Amino acid sequence: MSAPSLSCRPGLASLASLAFVISLSASLLAPPAAAAKPPRARAQPATTEAGTPYRGRPELSAFAAEVAARRGWDQAWVMLQLADARQLPRVAQLIMPPPAGTAKNWAAYRERFIEPRRVAAGLDFWQANEDSLQRAESEYGVPPEVVVGIVGVETFYGRVMGNFRVLDALATLAFDFPSGRSDRSALFRAELEELLVLARREGQRAGEIKGSYAGAIGWPQFLPGSINRHAVDFDGDGHIDLQRSLPDVIGSVAHYLQAHGWQRGMATHYAVQPPPEGPGRALLLAPDIKPSFSAAQMAEQGAALEAAATTHAGPLALVELHNGDAAPSHVAGTENFYAITRYNWSSYYALAVITLGETVKALRQARSASNNP
Repeated sequence: MSAPSLSCRPGLASLASLAFVISLSASLLAPPAAAAKPPRARAQPATTEAGTPYRGRPELSAFAAEVAARRGWDQAWVMLQLADARQLPRVAQLIMPPPAGTAKNWAAYRERFIEPRRVAAGLDFWQANEDSLQRAESEYGVPPEVVVGIVGVETFYGRVMGNFRVLDALATLAFDFPSGRSDRSALFRAELEELLVLARREGQRAGEIKGSYAGAIGWPQFLPGSINRHAVDFDGDGHIDLQRSLPDVIGSVAHYLQAHGWQRGMATHYAVQPPPEGPGRALLLAPDIKPSFSAAQMAEQGAALEAAATTHAGPLALVELHNGDAAPSHVAGTENFYAITRYNWSSYYALAVITLGETVKALRQARSASNNP
């Protein structure tokens, strides 16, 4: 059985991709290269700073004692894992939000991810991992194009995974979270503890694990807690490795989405014309990306849904994406659209994932057709 389509009829994402697909077809329809080893992550120059050691700071010792008592571990082992943690000013800089007044722009965001090199890499990734993608769909209900889209947006298919020591990144954000935004130090203290859980289970030193400035790890950029709760040993070797095992990467992404509400066979979104400015539009936009209205309720408020959406059984959300000074774009997001935003709380992110996956899928089908006239 073929993978279910992301939407029953072409919506905003697929229509926007059509011209792009046509323009890329000629250059990308050549036979795929043989499956290769995962590409090496690019070096990240920002990690060259030495940082300031946390060794000797009372909050580190207190944290180690709390974790040891809570987990029933030897405190000396915990301190050994934490002993060479360092505060990195660059991490504190990178975690800050964009400057106030920075306009959101879906068109620009889309161009960043739906571009020829990333699409070509997505085709190669799908070709090399077709069996794992099909098995993940069979077990978790998540279509290959969604997994392909997430891995492509997150790390450009393993090319940009970050080269920070996760120990340093999480310690910096746990004990020296920067002022100027809401304090999330408690979250990062919890993730620092989860890093120790991960290191202990996998027989690693915490300081050996590399990732992003926010402590996210591997091709799918899971925080340690997400690895411990949702990652799966999809290749059956007794370990979870999101940096080198692509079956583990694929199975873990699909399992994460299933755990966060993904429903097999459901569309991610539908085309919609929003109501004009007024109370109806304001009411539909109020829940943001959380599906809250039936198709009938949306229509009652003046939204014009595509035909397939009118029979959708679950709740929908009127999702608005700004385009700078141009008119905003809108889609009617389903519970599967919302599930993708559990990976990253952003409608722009979710639609980029969907659009990249749809584009790769369309080119893959075109390649298949050209090879089998």
